Amino acid sequence: MQKTLLSRQFFRLRWSAVCIVGLAYILSFFHRFAPATIASDLQLDFSASGAALGGLAATYFYVYMLMQIPTGILADTLGPRRVVAMGGVIAGLGSLLFGMADTLAMASVGRLLVGLGVSVTFISLLKLNAVWFHDRHFATMTGATVLIGNMGSLLAAAPLTWALGFVTWRTVFVMVGIFSLLIAVLSWWLVHDHPGKAGLPSMRELDGKTAHPPHLGHWYEGLLIVLKNRATWPGLWVNAGLAGSLFAFAGLWAVPFLRDVYGMDRASATDHTTLLLAGFAIGGFFIGTISDRMGRRKPVMFAAALGYFLCWLPLLPGMPMNSMMSHTLFFMMGICVSGFTLSWSCAKEVNPHALSGMATSVVNIGAFLGGAILQPLIGWAIDYSHASHFDRVSGLNDYQAGIAILAGFALMGLIATLFVRETNCRYVTI
Repeated sequence: MQKTLLSRQFFRLRWSAVCIVGLAYILSFFHRFAPATIASDLQLDFSASGAALGGLAATYFYVYMLMQIPTGILADTLGPRRVVAMGGVIAGLGSLLFGMADTLAMASVGRLLVGLGVSVTFISLLKLNAVWFHDRHFATMTGATVLIGNMGSLLAAAPLTWALGFVTWRTVFVMVGIFSLLIAVLSWWLVHDHPGKAGLPSMRELDGKTAHPPHLGHWYEGLLIVLKNRATWPGLWVNAGLAGSLFAFAGLWAVPFLRDVYGMDRASATDHTTLLLAGFAIGGFFIGTISDRMGRRKPVMFAAALGYFLCWLPLLPGMPMNSMMSHTLFFMMGICVSGFTLSWSCAKEVNPHALSGMATSVVNIGAFLGGAILQPLIGWAIDYSHASHFDRVSGLNDYQAGIAILAGFALMGLIATLFVRETNCRYVTI
């Protein structure tokens, strides 16, 4: 009887924490990809050039990137509960400011606050996965985390386009800001950092094993352990190449590219980005599960990265495609790019368990480093090419350099997978 009550309490607290922080993570994905859908509205309202629009969108990535290691430290020391609650308040205020901004500068400040607030959600969720679930299920739960987060990216595509038929983009972001503040309250009230906070045994203790040892030194000593471990770093470049190119393309430039090169309207273009992000969500879940069941990380990651790079090749020359071909290509691109999600499992497994927040935060920098570099860089390349052709109508020539840069980053990510250490889905000796 006591064991049954313990199991029920464990189940309730585990899923309360995951669901609440998962909602915050959904909002982080929404903010990440929404600029692609409202790009034309932002350009019109703020009279922004391609480079300026890229800079506005990339503000999110700059602060998100800079916050990854601090977030890992905070998740390992303060715990996810406090971190997510504080982040929810900051993101909520930022979204309100973004929605009410009169100038591009004010919108950029709002976007910066949003990036600062939501930057803590993913690492916090991975930390919760590490302490509330079995080690052997980490990649599967990470894949489920990506699936959950991509609900936000899907909301930022076709559903957002639909909503813009009834309300302005400003109203949408004000409502999202209010919802962020609500999540902050729920996180403070209902999330527990780990089973011990609720007087429960750890997952390993429930299995009759010895609990993972805590990190007894100062937080900076733990960070140095992660940073000095050469096996940590390849995952950062996998993220920079694969995730960075995905975030830059799906988060801003995919819709303008499909509009100007393939002549699609906004609804048709966002259908493609919806499929791209749906493929990413589904792929993230199944790749994690496949990897856990195979007991291997590296071959799965390499095969997926190779497929992702190949998906860029038809877009580089603007190859003519019918509707079925283009939709299939974007869906497969999303499926394949999800291979980078295994880098988080590898980073955790080559470092001590107590430092999982810091380990995953270091490699996760790559995704936002790539996005921060690429979004304005692609905008500059488009502006430069457009000015060189003296053509009022944007077309393939304006986008080719940008697509080549994205394909180059995808190739970099593919090559980086070759240097990732194979962990066989378990903690390895450093």
